[in-house]
Amino acid sequence: MTSRPGVGPARSDAGSVLTDDRWAELLELRATMPELISTRAQTRRRRQLLQGDGRLFFLAADHTARGMTGVSGQPMVMADRRDQLERLLIGLADPRVDGLLASPDIVEELLLLGALHDKLVIGSMNRGGLQGASWELDDRFTGYDAASIARSLLDGGKMLLRIDDEDPGTVPTLHACSGAVSELADLDLMAMVEPLPYTKAADGSAVLLDDDDALVRAVGVASSLGTTSARTWLKVPATDDVERIMAATTLPALILGGAPGSGAEDAFAAWERALNVPQVRGLTVGRKLLYPADGDVAAAVAAAGSVVHPGAG
Repeated sequence: MTSRPGVGPARSDAGSVLTDDRWAELLELRATMPELISTRAQTRRRRQLLQGDGRLFFLAADHTARGMTGVSGQPMVMADRRDQLERLLIGLADPRVDGLLASPDIVEELLLLGALHDKLVIGSMNRGGLQGASWELDDRFTGYDAASIARSLLDGGKMLLRIDDEDPGTVPTLHACSGAVSELADLDLMAMVEPLPYTKAADGSAVLLDDDDALVRAVGVASSLGTTSARTWLKVPATDDVERIMAATTLPALILGGAPGSGAEDAFAAWERALNVPQVRGLTVGRKLLYPADGDVAAAVAAAGSVVHPGAG
């Protein structure tokens, strides 16, 4: 793997996980045997949603589908698909990782690589709100829908719900997420909803609003989406007052990871605190674990795994 300033190359004690031969085979299968994707989906070994300690730890890999290719000031670091898949293979090899949240292309690549047996797989649904686009909060469903998630024998669908009272793009996103929650529930599948309050910067770009009152409000809106909340899970940030955030709902929640940065110890401490809240059932983390500064994906994932599943390994 190519070394990049600020984000070290992916490291594995076993050497390269995605060898030249394995990569060449993946490219050949992509071109010559597209039907194999469906076969691999139908024959994937599945598992129950909650097992053992009742907690969940997902790796997230749906960022590039929304035009997000940068990590830690490196605008194109996630644009190398082979490197990204290698990092995911290293992470998924940890038995404490319960599953994957990803866009259809990455799910299919990992199916072809045989990496999703005995893992939960959540399909990412709305990726049309491209990062930096003028329509960013009109987050159209351009990925999975409920029918394709069921057809592929995945375990649920995830949707991003960014709420900005001043942006009319919020309305169609709300409506679409409501329909998806209902459709997934009808199929007995998890609906993972990520409610986030947003505002506009001076240049008009969409910016996450750092306001617990607004997040509490967003959680209440997300909890009420659809014709039933029976299958709804939330994906929320680990704020300093996560107890207050979760007091707004009885729904189970997973804590999101956020962007990588220098405060790794602070992030792990925040995750550990959040997991003491009864509704919080685990983590869904992507870039912070897949692109650590030192490149040691296995160590970063293992550390997060020990927070979610202490004593396991």
